[in-house]
Amino acid sequence: MPVSLPRLAAAALLLAGAVAHAQTDPLQVRSWAAACASCHGTNGQAQPGNEPLAGANKDEMLKKLLDFKSGAKPATIMHQLSKGYSDEQLAAIAAWFAAQKK
Repeated sequence: MPVSLPRLAAAALLLAGAVAHAQTDPLQVRSWAAACASCHGTNGQAQPGNEPLAGANKDEMLKKLLDFKSGAKPATIMHQLSKGYSDEQLAAIAAWFAAQKK
C-alpha cells in the first residue's frame, strides 16, 4: 500500500520529536555528564588540582567546550572528548553542570 505524503511527513515529525527529546532527556544528559567524573569529580565536584564544573557559568562552560571542539582552545584531552558530542549535547551538559551545587 503506498504511503501518502501527509502520513510520511507526520511520521518524520514524530521521529524528529523523539530524537530531539532523546537529546534533552535529563537521565541521558546525566549519563553524558558522568563521563566527566574521572577528571572533574562526581557531579562536577572536582578534587583539588582539577577544575570543578558544578555551579559554573553555563555560557562560559559551553564556550570552552565549543572552543575545545573546534580546536580554538588548546587542550591535552578535552579537544578529543568534546568532538564526541553534538553542539546541542554539549549545551545540555553545560546546563546540567551549571545546575549542580558548588
